[in-house]
Amino acid sequence: MTATTKPTTAADKPGGLIRSSMIFSGFTLISRLMGFVRNLAISYFMGASATFAADAFNAALSFPNLFRRIFAEGAFAAAFVPAYSRSLETDGEAVADELAADAMAVLAAATLAITVVAELTMPWLMFLIRPGFAATPEKYRLAVLLTQITMPYLPCMAIYAHLSGVLNARNRFILSGAAPILLNLWTLAAMLPTHSPVQAAVWASIGVTIAGVSQAGLLWWGVRKSGADVTLRWPRLTPQIKALIALAVPGAIGASVTQINVFVSGILVSHVNGAASWIAQCDNLYQLPQGLVGVAIGVALLPALSRAIHAGDHERAQKAMDDAIVFAMALTLPAATGLVSIPFFIVDALYTRGLFTLVDAHQTASALLQYGWGVPAFVLAQLFSRAFFARQDTTTPMRFALVSVAVNVALGITLFHFFGVAGIAAATASAWWLNVVMMGVTLARRDHYRPGAKAVSRLIRIVVANVALAVLLAGASHYRAQMQGLFGGFHVTHGLGPKEFAIALTVIVAAAIYPLLLFGSGGLTIAEARGALRRRKGDPPEGPADLP
Repeated sequence: MTATTKPTTAADKPGGLIRSSMIFSGFTLISRLMGFVRNLAISYFMGASATFAADAFNAALSFPNLFRRIFAEGAFAAAFVPAYSRSLETDGEAVADELAADAMAVLAAATLAITVVAELTMPWLMFLIRPGFAATPEKYRLAVLLTQITMPYLPCMAIYAHLSGVLNARNRFILSGAAPILLNLWTLAAMLPTHSPVQAAVWASIGVTIAGVSQAGLLWWGVRKSGADVTLRWPRLTPQIKALIALAVPGAIGASVTQINVFVSGILVSHVNGAASWIAQCDNLYQLPQGLVGVAIGVALLPALSRAIHAGDHERAQKAMDDAIVFAMALTLPAATGLVSIPFFIVDALYTRGLFTLVDAHQTASALLQYGWGVPAFVLAQLFSRAFFARQDTTTPMRFALVSVAVNVALGITLFHFFGVAGIAAATASAWWLNVVMMGVTLARRDHYRPGAKAVSRLIRIVVANVALAVLLAGASHYRAQMQGLFGGFHVTHGLGPKEFAIALTVIVAAAIYPLLLFGSGGLTIAEARGALRRRKGDPPEGPADLP
């Protein structure tokens, strides 16, 4: 069946992309909530500036994640998903699954090679990636050990991300959204019985590796149950794989230079005890809307956009981008508003207990505020990049990444010396916005995408709703002491008490009021919200029935 006669999938129908995104987002929300519990446990057991265990653990987790973002979730996925979607559309399942099997073999071999080299050279690599740790030999040795424990997480995540692409191209989003829950469960299960910061760090690292194996296994089962025939085989460089690699190389370079930001930031913060943990706690908070909204909608957008472009349906491609951006901003801006309006209220209530001190809370909050105003840009970049990837253009985003990274590194080094960790965060947010502007202007100049008049009007109304939300949150922060006084008699185990109940009340009230502000301003209508959630007659089953 040709591309032009192939039936439209659920993700292509009105509201289908949003429903697919919300399936992914729903399970991602569960994962993020579990991740939040995990991070509370990490801050409680390992602290930040009061010990060296948390910095060592965060370094061990960041190193395999650096390569994961480059290979598994970055360039290779961006090249593979459109190619696999197109092959399903034009060549049939058998040919597409053979491409998927060959691609998985090459990706697994590459990440296994990186893992082996890193394991053998880690005592020397640590001097490069965290030079400041050398001033504290115990921290340095622990960081080396923990990173050697967590490195096998990389090939597991490469396989997991690749198989997620196979399922997503088949409009199955549940398992790829649910699998990250295993990371939080295993890390918590391994860490909770421990009795010292160092012991907690070691066992948490072991939990990370076990989780990686579990996630890869779950996705392997899901792909097999979905009917896809992605078999294990030795890597081979077929013409199709060579073409994929050629497409992936520019994206890998772009992703690599993007990770230079992480690398340089790691070098800088390694000289300040606790700084790596402050940055990590910020990551946990500002990456929540990125994972729930930017990544989730982007995951659903890429195959849908690829099909529309391949079919020559410019109207459907335009609508997909408009819907994705409006819906993403409706969900992202309130999160960014909260991070900018009440950063210390959030951090102090959530993390200040156990070995995580008030000093740690102030430092984390100052950085979180700067990350907050960059969050919408990061989400927009996720969506704009899909407009290039869907056209199999990975070179243009690479060039923009090079420019933004150069700006980020220069600003980060400069601002760090004046403002500390908050300066690194401000530089990162600035680079995100620069990247968005460059991609948006280029898409418009090439006549690939310009936001429609209706979408622009909606975005303005969404901003108005969030300005009102910011005023309400600022008022809550101003009257924080009075709110905590309302809960003066509430004290629960492990230091939970008035401040935790106060932030919970603030979040609940804000979550209740924001939809009224959003619908009242006209940023989104109730009918549109219902349409995104409702499954129409004739759509393939989604939700639990979509499980393979």
